Amino acid sequence: MLELKHVSLSVDDGKEILKNIDLTIGDGKFVVITGPNGGGKSTLAKTVAGILSPAQGSLFFDGKDITNCTITERANLGIGYAFQQPVRFKGITVRDMIRLAAGGELPESQLCTYLCDVGLCAKDYIDRELNASLSGGEIKRIEIAMSLARKSKLTIFDEPEAGIDLWSFQNLIDVFRKLRREIQGSILIISHQERILEIADEIVVLADGQITAQGPKEEILPKLLKGESCTFCPRQEEFCHE
Repeated sequence: MLELKHVSLSVDDGKEILKNIDLTIGDGKFVVITGPNGGGKSTLAKTVAGILSPAQGSLFFDGKDITNCTITERANLGIGYAFQQPVRFKGITVRDMIRLAAGGELPESQLCTYLCDVGLCAKDYIDRELNASLSGGEIKRIEIAMSLARKSKLTIFDEPEAGIDLWSFQNLIDVFRKLRREIQGSILIISHQERILEIADEIVVLADGQITAQGPKEEILPKLLKGESCTFCPRQEEFCHE
């Protein structure tokens, strides 16, 4: 489905953030990218989504070269992206955004189901604006509800657990499972959360802009938990064990 070949990206001062990345994500896969802060994880996610452009290398989606495609063109091809810090839209309601994500009108019952799935009472949120009156956690949940409605072939989440500490973590995992089951697409998640790593098919460790470990969860996760075969240890303070 998604293939990155020799992808590199540098910032204005010439520092390389991504260094010759080769990565393949197959159809129907649940892949988690983890690693130390500043290792390039969010940069990689934004490069796949089309927010950032690589200095070198190529990206392919369903066999099509998307290296020079815009974020809108990639979205039309089936790549969805959920920001680490979701954008607020004054004057636009939650109802508007979910319908926009779905690509058209939705019955009231379906709108309510999407909000219920992410732990929000529909009657309290459906007609609220996505403005400063909503907390970061509420905005995050709404964006996840939009991802459920969008049903992209590939959905990218950048630290989806951020800001939802009052919401049952098991509910978040259930949402990912439902998303995968309903769309039969692939999910790419940037996360430090061990419980998200535990439900992955594959784990990719990214450190200092390079992939330092990659493979099935059963192979990679035990090594991470022991601090073996990678350049970081998940027992560091940045790794969450709620």
